[in-house]
Amino acid sequence: MKKAFLLASILFISVISTACINNFAIQELNTKAKEFMDKGDYVSAIERLKSSVDLDASVFETQYNLAVAYTKAEDYTNAIKTYNDAIKINPDFPDSYYSLAVCEENLAKDVISGAVRVNNDNTIEKVEVTDKEEDVVDTEIKLTQNASETVVSLLNDSISDYNIYLDKSKTLDDKKFVEDKIKELQLLIAKYTVKK
Repeated sequence: MKKAFLLASILFISVISTACINNFAIQELNTKAKEFMDKGDYVSAIERLKSSVDLDASVFETQYNLAVAYTKAEDYTNAIKTYNDAIKINPDFPDSYYSLAVCEENLAKDVISGAVRVNNDNTIEKVEVTDKEEDVVDTEIKLTQNASETVVSLLNDSISDYNIYLDKSKTLDDKKFVEDKIKELQLLIAKYTVKK
């Protein structure tokens, strides 16, 4: 009996120490990631934050900061996924919805401009731009039906997330701006809705 209690005590102590070590490691990784973010080195910040998430994916701040780093790096696909992960942990933080809506909107506009392409399997990838094509990316291109559907879906998601942001925010200094943004996106949806 004494042996079983001793074994249980040892296991409990090792679990507690592992949790403390993980928390310290997470804190160190997050601090280093912030330093990289402040310097504009988003790739290094993302790597630190991904390591932090690997240690404990349930820390809201880490998930949110990783999403922000992806946003700053203009990797909207990963930002959207990570904001959604953060929202699962803390659905009451209004800024998550606003940031998510911005990423969905930006990704839709990147599809419209041709900066990213929607493949037949609905994956999205950046388009490599040569020096000769740089000016072309800022103009609209003719979208495939698949790309148009993706744009409409992203814009609808963006409107939904902007509305959640409006509902959850306590102070709304930017209410008029967000409402105008929603109207702008509704016009874009009408433009890219595929008529069957």
